[in-house]
Amino acid sequence: MATTTTATATARSNAKGASSVPSGLAAIHARMKAVTGVARLPLRSGQWSGTAGSVLGQGTGSSIDFQDQRPYMPGDDPRHINWQAYARSGTYTMKLYRQEVTPRVDILFDASPSMFLTEHKTTRTWELLYFCVESALRLGASTKVHMLDDEAREIPVDRILAYDWPLREKLSGVLLPSLLDRTPMRTGSLRILLSDLLSESPPDRATNLLVAGKGRAVVLAPFCLEESQPDWDGNIEFEECESATRDKRRVEKDTLTRYLRAYATHFGLWREQCVRHGIGFARVPAEAEILAALRAEAVSSGCIEM
Repeated sequence: MATTTTATATARSNAKGASSVPSGLAAIHARMKAVTGVARLPLRSGQWSGTAGSVLGQGTGSSIDFQDQRPYMPGDDPRHINWQAYARSGTYTMKLYRQEVTPRVDILFDASPSMFLTEHKTTRTWELLYFCVESALRLGASTKVHMLDDEAREIPVDRILAYDWPLREKLSGVLLPSLLDRTPMRTGSLRILLSDLLSESPPDRATNLLVAGKGRAVVLAPFCLEESQPDWDGNIEFEECESATRDKRRVEKDTLTRYLRAYATHFGLWREQCVRHGIGFARVPAEAEILAALRAEAVSSGCIEM
């Protein structure tokens, strides 16, 4: 992992970063509310358990959607007896209906400075967050948002809708798996990890935590051209996003080649671990229009439905 660590550390560096909370956050939110009319989180295709709601669950219940029938057993609710079948056969049978439940959605928002590396990436980060929040609310999910920076903090949804974000400018560098370990994800929830995954730790521990407690998970990873296809040449001054420290380096062609190889290896490991654990994984480009960006990987991988 040495070369991967170098790649993630370098990718977090840039001579100048974007403002973390853009002035047009309300406009971004409004656009994402409109996008949820076209795209949505993959809640209707999953198997869920929970309190009564509007999404089909994994058991039987009392919705209007007929599922199956079975023989009557003492104690069954007579309101669900199939009287038409009884008239034909003289045998009591019970109508079974799909249970409707309220799914739980835990949104895990990586708020480290590298998520706001450029203006395009900043916009895409906030677009993904507000898309996930609005999609979950639109589908009637019990929604919680956990902000991950130097700690794991739950941010109330009403505060999110008021654009009140307590972001930190500098971080001490707590690794992503440690933050996930501190996050109280609910049993059976859909966990949406919004992160550029530029963490210097191997992905296996993080993916194990994402599916713990019978959870399903989706990873949406925004990225920009400055980190995926940098044009470094000669003497470059880098700034470490988390600590704001500066470092001048000479970047030769072979150095850039090694970086690109390590960068690809890093995300290859993430993709491999997500496949192994049944986690939806999609990288989301920052420069494309939002629906085009989601169609690039998120739809085909099942992270987003359209």
